[in-house]
Amino acid sequence: MFIEQGIRSENKFWKYILGSVFIISASFVGQIPLVLAVMSKILTSGAVYPSTNDEIMHFFEPNLTFFLLLISFVFAFAGIYFVVKYLHKQTFLSVTTSRKKVDWGRVFFSFGLWAAFSIVSTLVYYFMNPTLYVLDFKPVPFAILFVIAVALVPIQTSTEEYVFRGYLMQGFGNLALNKWFPLLMTSVIFGAMHLSNPEVTKIGNIVFVYYIGTGLFLGIITLMDEGMELALGFHAANNLIGALLVTSDWSAFQTHSIFKDMSEPQAGLDIILPVALVYPVVLFIFSRKYQWTNWKEKLTGSIEIKN
Repeated sequence: MFIEQGIRSENKFWKYILGSVFIISASFVGQIPLVLAVMSKILTSGAVYPSTNDEIMHFFEPNLTFFLLLISFVFAFAGIYFVVKYLHKQTFLSVTTSRKKVDWGRVFFSFGLWAAFSIVSTLVYYFMNPTLYVLDFKPVPFAILFVIAVALVPIQTSTEEYVFRGYLMQGFGNLALNKWFPLLMTSVIFGAMHLSNPEVTKIGNIVFVYYIGTGLFLGIITLMDEGMELALGFHAANNLIGALLVTSDWSAFQTHSIFKDMSEPQAGLDIILPVALVYPVVLFIFSRKYQWTNWKEKLTGSIEIKN
């Protein structure tokens, strides 16, 4: 069973606190290139130091900003690998899946399903509301964006999944010895991680319904499928297609995407609909394809410590 693979008597919860500090520190190290780039521009051009997230997002050319922001996740991912292997003395596979090897078919199915939905729904919304979108396609900047996104966005999303649906899911399992507590805690912390996103300022705290709901959805498919493959594919598709297809002045990433959303963000159906309708439909598709059963036990059952 996936979550039980990290449940051992020697895996005290303090190790997960220490490991989390190490991963966060590795992420901070990964932000050094961004800091150096900012200081270099200030020294060479006399630019004013960016003091807000919005100023940072517009301080460099979008592709350079996108690249520098994503680099930190490479360091964080390396930090996760180090902590799992040397602090907890587990294999990396044990925080990925309960299967004997990673099921890439699951990863690609989940990626394809959500990518197709994201593209189709965006195009439908565009044709229904053409005045709210601007076609902003620039071949050369988009080509550069495409290379950066394909190379680094899966690392960014995988880092988040390994932290929340892998490492911390097992960590809170060691603390509580049940499955509902890790599911709930990782979902809430995942939502709180997005506190600094500009969408929160624009839309308000109601947006956490979407963030926490997404974390809950990803946690459910991880526990029900006994591995992170579906969550890895879904998260990668969500961020990759989002970065390539649509950007806006108030989104977390500013990119040379195909479309630019000119509308003012509102706390409407686009916040509630995914959590209340779309995610349950995707859950149904996954459950039928992979024949999930025993939902109550897998989501709320107790956990036994391995000696």
